[in-house]
Amino acid sequence: MKETPLSNCERRFLLRAIEEKKRLDGRQTYDYRNIKISFGTDYGCCIVELGKTRVLGQVSCELVSPKLNRATEGILFFNLELSQMAAPAFEPGRQSDLLVKLNRLLERCLRNSKCIDTESLCVVAGEKVWQIRVDLHLLNHDGNIIDAASIAAIVALCHFRRPDVSVQGDEVTLYTLEERDPVPLSIHHMPICVSFAFFQQGTYLLVDPSEREERVMDGLLVIAMNKHREICTIQSSGGIMLLKDQVLRCSKIAGVKVVEITELIQKALENDHKVRKEGGKFGFAESMANQRITAFKMEKAPIDTSDVEEKAEEIISEAEPPSEVVSQPVLWTPGTAQIGEGIENSWGHLEDSEKEDEDEGGSDEAVILDGVKMDPGVEVSNIGSQARRALSVGFPRKGYCSGLPFPLSGNAPIVLSDSEEEEMIILEPDKNPKKIRTQTISATQVKAASKRPVKKRKKKRAAN
Repeated sequence: MKETPLSNCERRFLLRAIEEKKRLDGRQTYDYRNIKISFGTDYGCCIVELGKTRVLGQVSCELVSPKLNRATEGILFFNLELSQMAAPAFEPGRQSDLLVKLNRLLERCLRNSKCIDTESLCVVAGEKVWQIRVDLHLLNHDGNIIDAASIAAIVALCHFRRPDVSVQGDEVTLYTLEERDPVPLSIHHMPICVSFAFFQQGTYLLVDPSEREERVMDGLLVIAMNKHREICTIQSSGGIMLLKDQVLRCSKIAGVKVVEITELIQKALENDHKVRKEGGKFGFAESMANQRITAFKMEKAPIDTSDVEEKAEEIISEAEPPSEVVSQPVLWTPGTAQIGEGIENSWGHLEDSEKEDEDEGGSDEAVILDGVKMDPGVEVSNIGSQARRALSVGFPRKGYCSGLPFPLSGNAPIVLSDSEEEEMIILEPDKNPKKIRTQTISATQVKAASKRPVKKRKKKRAAN
């Protein structure tokens, strides 16, 4: 565990406040922080809040074989986990010295004190016993982990119910919660840990130290005691020398605090049992305060819906009738329409810059048509875009187009198309039917025919 050390200013401030018998959270010297206990939906699940320190406790059970030296006793197992969710100083996946010390203290407090009757956990001597496992997870660390963990462990054990079993000969039958009511554990007493922090070599004493107070303390004394004032375990750490009178004084304070905490635990267990028996709502969600935004509730106001139809008819009758104006579609070109007012469609219009480019390009790509004559009344369709550009520049009124199998005439209408997939020439006959010849011209032939004269003209221009 790597903690960020306090600065000298903070350390002096805390020690000065302790000397004046003042604490940062406003408590007195022997005051405990507020304890809140909430239960989950399952038996044996609880959350204990000691101020801002929060610990989640979960108890589970399993039928296993007993130990060889204790064939008629069940097994108790405690496990405390410190994750980085509680404090960034905790290292994940590593058994720190603090974690080992806390686990050992929990085992001495709960298992060695014989607070649970382990012999009642035996099902078949030497063959089957119950193994009770208590998992404790630290959710938030604000000091005094051992006190919150001990309270969470004993509360979870008191709240837990194991399934009922029956033994007939060598057969062991395990019943579900629906078949038989679960059986609570046999608990003799409730040992609870109370921590005392010493400052200035034992001169000053505080109960339930917070996280900042733990950083500047010189030593720690933990006393585990039940409400009968029986000391279950005691541990001192920090290397300070304590007098007998100091230990006795701490034990008397611990006896008073343990009685208060035990009454609080019993009251919380009774309330949960009562709610479950009456069929009310229970669990972590119900334990949240209504003032919080996560569980905010509003009172439902009664609404009279008997005259809804009459009010709706009155509103409709008083409302203004809808307008009868219907927009008429405007047909700009076949296949298009416009509803309402809008800008005129400018699709397909060439800009001035594009027109100038076409004019310049058209003058350079002029084609000289020689050797082809065209009769009047002939229509040419489906010529490629390159041929259209060549033909649109201009032809001599009389002459022939090189590469075309029909004559051209000045009075003949010419129909052009942009399609280059299939180029066909359709010749319409005159009134006097004559022999008509059709031929398919590819786009490459037209392009070749259009490129050859350009070279000749460029040479002529260079000669000029």
